[in-house]
Amino acid sequence: MTPHRHAIVILALLGAAATVPALGSDYWIGFGITALMWIALAQSWSVFSGLSGYVSFGHVVFYGLGAYVVVATWERLPLAISLPLAALAAVAFAAAIGTPVLRVRGPYFVILSFGLAELVKFIVIAVEAAAGHASRLILHSLDTAFIFYLMLALAAAATGLAWAVRASRLGHGLRAIRENEEAAETIGVPVARYKLLALVISAAIPGAVGGAMALRATYFEPVQAFDPMVSFSMIAMAVIGGSDDILGPVAGAALLVCLSELFWASAPQLYMVILGALLVTFVLFVPEGLCGRLLARWPRPT
Repeated sequence: MTPHRHAIVILALLGAAATVPALGSDYWIGFGITALMWIALAQSWSVFSGLSGYVSFGHVVFYGLGAYVVVATWERLPLAISLPLAALAAVAFAAAIGTPVLRVRGPYFVILSFGLAELVKFIVIAVEAAAGHASRLILHSLDTAFIFYLMLALAAAATGLAWAVRASRLGHGLRAIRENEEAAETIGVPVARYKLLALVISAAIPGAVGGAMALRATYFEPVQAFDPMVSFSMIAMAVIGGSDDILGPVAGAALLVCLSELFWASAPQLYMVILGALLVTFVLFVPEGLCGRLLARWPRPT
């Protein structure tokens, strides 16, 4: 199938998921919110890291900033303002740190992105402590069905954004950067601008998702909002599913959310072992990901 058809298939599946609140129990609504959250996050991560080759371990910083903005403005601003504000805060932060951070590559970028997310986490902790807050309780939160539809819209937006970037000149330029950054610059690709633009684009959805999930949790604590496992899970889902195709993050998210449901409550350590083993296996032996391997065997139309 072509990337255009992949996008149609994913959006059709997301459309079918809209019936869950009407037909399903509270458990399935909660499961759907979690799955849609990870689809949106993994798609957003793949827009930057999957296409450019700059592996970010710090995308949780956009998620955490979005959550903090929504929590700080809850019951002071309407959600229709605070949620776009959360996305805007993540975008502004990405734009501010993008130019200096993207000067480094490889493992240095991985370490720097992780360290930056940890730095912001401790800044938020310090600010909250100075304001007399160890954590924040969110009163009068939204109905779970509303949060489900909100997350569904964000997952659809992330999928559409991922497809649009891949099909654009920006997407082709990012692939050239991934293959050989020096050669891409030699042939006229505006490397610095494309990398910064991809980072900024990929920050918007996590900011909004973090804000929506803060309302789902009804409780905000910086350590949880900026948990490095959020970044690690995004990477695992995109890599296992295949980050070079928009089907990949969806497949990876579906697989790992199901595994999480099976093992997280009863055997969280076993889930972490399985997750780590899957990630190592796919990085070493199936670098194209699950979807990449299956699509390579798909009969092409003549």
